[in-house]
Amino acid sequence: MLTIESLRKALDLSPDNIPLRLLYAQACLDENALEEGRSSYRRILEKEPGNHEAKLGLARLAQLSGNVSEAIVRTEALTEEAPAFAAAWIFRARLALGEKDRAEAAGFYRHALELDPNLRDTELEQQLGIQPEPPRELLASITQDEAWAEPSEFAETDSDALGEVERPEVSFEDVGGMESVKEEIRMKIIYPLKNRELFRAYGKRLGGGVLLYGPPGCGKTLISQATANEIQASFIAIALHQVLDLYVGNSEKNLHQLFQLARDHAPAILFFDEVDALAADRKDLRSSAMRTVINQLLAEMDDSNGNNEGVLILGATNAPWHLDPAFRRPGRFDRLIFVPPPDDAARVAIIEILARDKPVEKLDPLALAKRTKGFSGADLRAVFDLATERALARALKEGRIIPLTMDELIQAAKSLNPTTKAWFESAKNYALYANQTGFYDDVLAFLGLRK
Repeated sequence: MLTIESLRKALDLSPDNIPLRLLYAQACLDENALEEGRSSYRRILEKEPGNHEAKLGLARLAQLSGNVSEAIVRTEALTEEAPAFAAAWIFRARLALGEKDRAEAAGFYRHALELDPNLRDTELEQQLGIQPEPPRELLASITQDEAWAEPSEFAETDSDALGEVERPEVSFEDVGGMESVKEEIRMKIIYPLKNRELFRAYGKRLGGGVLLYGPPGCGKTLISQATANEIQASFIAIALHQVLDLYVGNSEKNLHQLFQLARDHAPAILFFDEVDALAADRKDLRSSAMRTVINQLLAEMDDSNGNNEGVLILGATNAPWHLDPAFRRPGRFDRLIFVPPPDDAARVAIIEILARDKPVEKLDPLALAKRTKGFSGADLRAVFDLATERALARALKEGRIIPLTMDELIQAAKSLNPTTKAWFESAKNYALYANQTGFYDDVLAFLGLRK
């Protein structure tokens, strides 16, 4: 856990690091060091006058200092300035509740959830008298005493209804660039499965867990599907709603049935996208319900009876720092693969793939790649989508096919910012200051930093 002292030392080395200073200011609030927090938020606003999190921090400081009227004024101004900033609406709901205006508070809270359902707060809902709907994400607040019914009242769920067994057609050739990642996957996954007898001779079982981590939109899901194709394995993609259930015990049963489905179709890849949602750090959870789900997932991965022979568990996450440390122990996600943004050569390959079957005039993939440094694969797709929309608008007016030009693609690229930048701002702090086990060494190497 990052302490005020460790964050202060980090700021001495990087005083203008805004994400780091936000972490420090929040830590000050948590430790009731209000003046230090206020000073830090103000320094952020000197550098970034429009920083919404810093403005919300000052509003919280005003409330903690007993200046409720100031907190209300600041929060109202913030929601007018940034109406899509859901966290400000949550805080405004709390302030209204403190002023005994429950109806207004409930309205603010519901509006916040419309903007970001992940901000659901069951404790606040109870204070507001809001009856919680059956949740779409975790139902992390449900305990055994609160459950509506025991699972024995319901019929058994057929495994095949929980997950779809696929045979992906996408191959490594369809994944632009990423040659170092592909080779790492070959060494850690493909070669062992293609040389089973050799590995068995050395006492190595086939299967296990591999964690793919990195910024969003860089191809973690695509590379997982291509891996399944390369080894001719079944591919079972697991979505959160396929696991989590309202009734006590059903989530654990669903997990077991999904693993059994993979065992029945081995060799198989069981793919958990955004695995941090199911494998969150247990110390951060407020109720026991999700802890039992996490424990079940750990038990299924441990495979003490050898039932997971030929089952590879692939997890993908944009936030590896939120995973429970237990998942990184040997036998679980003990093989880690960093999936970085595509380099120049990879962007060239992605651009060529995206240009297939499109009326592009005089495409220069290398020139476009050089103008899209730091762009993820998803960002590059957005470049083509934006340029295509503009060409289509002209085509509709003129009633003929208008080719995409390099100028239009370059202009589209100029109007977009790489989405990977924000991820690296957060990852850099963890890699520098919370990397005792060397978990983020690949991030440091990519950034050209030394701890």
